[in-house]
Amino acid sequence: MLASAPCGAMGITELQMGIYGALSSAVTGLRAQSHALENISGNIANSQTTGYKRMETSFVDLIPDAPLRSQVPGAVLAQSRATNNIQGDIQTSSNETYIALNSGGFFVVEPKVGQSDGNSVFAGSNYFTRRGDFEIDKDGLLVNGAGYYLKGLPIDPATGNISGSVPEVIKLSNAFLPANVTTTINYQSNLPQLPKTASYNATVYNSELLGAQNFGATATTAAANGTADLGAGAGANVATSVFADGQEMTVTVNGAPVRFRYYTGATPPTGGGVAINLDAPKTVQNVLDEMQAGLRDFGGGAAASATVGLNGSNQFAVSLGSDYHASFSISGTTPALATTLGLTEPQASSAPALGTVNTITADDADDFVANSISGGAITVYASNGAPVNVQVRWAKVDSAAAGGADKWNMFYLSDSKAVGGSTAWTNIGQEYKFNSNGSLANSVPQATISNLRVNGVLIGDVVLQHETNGVSQFADVNGTVTVSTLNQNGYGAGEFLSVAITDSGRVVATYSNGERIEMAQVVTAQFNGVNSLKRLDGGVYAATSESGEPIFDLSGSGVIGGALEASNTDISDEFTKLIITQQAYSAGTRIVSTADEMLQEALNMIR
Repeated sequence: MLASAPCGAMGITELQMGIYGALSSAVTGLRAQSHALENISGNIANSQTTGYKRMETSFVDLIPDAPLRSQVPGAVLAQSRATNNIQGDIQTSSNETYIALNSGGFFVVEPKVGQSDGNSVFAGSNYFTRRGDFEIDKDGLLVNGAGYYLKGLPIDPATGNISGSVPEVIKLSNAFLPANVTTTINYQSNLPQLPKTASYNATVYNSELLGAQNFGATATTAAANGTADLGAGAGANVATSVFADGQEMTVTVNGAPVRFRYYTGATPPTGGGVAINLDAPKTVQNVLDEMQAGLRDFGGGAAASATVGLNGSNQFAVSLGSDYHASFSISGTTPALATTLGLTEPQASSAPALGTVNTITADDADDFVANSISGGAITVYASNGAPVNVQVRWAKVDSAAAGGADKWNMFYLSDSKAVGGSTAWTNIGQEYKFNSNGSLANSVPQATISNLRVNGVLIGDVVLQHETNGVSQFADVNGTVTVSTLNQNGYGAGEFLSVAITDSGRVVATYSNGERIEMAQVVTAQFNGVNSLKRLDGGVYAATSESGEPIFDLSGSGVIGGALEASNTDISDEFTKLIITQQAYSAGTRIVSTADEMLQEALNMIR
């Protein structure tokens, strides 16, 4: 009996150790469920907190070292697990400075550390948040409901490009927006192949053209002269002194041939053409007059005002009169007649020359408007912000159908109050020439209006930006200009009205002059280990070695303006976890009670 007492005491001790182990495991379970309850209560408490990310509880079992056949489940350890990668619901808001993220990133923010001379002081540290309820404070800074200030990169208002690479606290200015002088007008349009001006008449040749010669431009018409001096008073000589029976001559105007056939006797020649009888009392001048009439009748519109006669040097002369577009040629002339007149066979006329109309006087303004079509109007701004209305008109100055090429000039109203011989309209100085398919024959991606001045207000040099193929000439039944793009880059001074953050993450200020100026770009940050960020007060996070360094995104991708991200807490799910946690905790307390009773029984055995 004495020898067995130590063994019994040792068995009781082992029994007590097992009960103590069960008691210890139950206590860790209670502690773990208490931690879970703490997370659940925090989630429920923050179910309405903007941008809040709920905390989950992970349970880890702790296994004591023991032989394979004597292993026990062991104790438990509760750990918190972040849900930063789970997005809450996006809710719209009427506040234009509220923003949400439809991505896995974070806004970059910073707390204020103090004031110096009335200015906010920042330490330059970066924190990260999903809470986007930003509003403008008294200093023009964007601060959210937790007191953290939004950071981004400034934008150069002149170019619209981001400047800098290190995020800084966004500061807005409510100062007046200074005026910006107009330097560029973006203009794209289609000009009709046939402009139907007020003076256009379908039955009148070239009535759609400006007629540069009618506005003071120096222009010459196509002409051809013989080299033979027919002598003074040759026009009064009998016709047969120059022309003879059976002779011919063809004048081709703009592709339309007119064949003259000279004969004597009562029977005209057969085979067509304009037959001219030479019998007395016909004179040379009579023949020339008949040639002129025939040329006007059968030479097409370009020959409607053609002249045939003798010039001051008593030479045979043909011209197209008041037509400054077409040319002609003389061919098929009987050799003897060519020799008599001193013509080269064939003989081409001189080329017509159109003058350039640089300005239109007030006296000619009504006629100019009647012979041109409107190209739109736009308000531009001087350096002091003075607005000026620029009216544009297009005038077709030449035409392929008339024997030349399709050419246009653009004019602007430089002085609406001009009188008499003062300039009212001014040519911008750029010729627009078109191919038969309606595209520009001379590439004009842009043109410059030098020293643009309207009604005495100087704007300066202004670039008309057309881009490639921005101006075309396609058929248009209305005969009017169709303007597809017309805007400019100037504006007058404006008072600050409001600010908004766009879906591209741009902070945009609106002014009383209607301008919307981009002032900053919101920067977002991505993390490889997003759930390893350290949580801080106010819904912000700090980077850790486990989360990795932030990867900044300057594109504004995922930003939604006028919206907020709600908490990702699901109340019903949290209540379910609450019930489970309560039951687990209650079960743990029963283990403690049972272990206590068993321990008491073991102690009683010793007594």
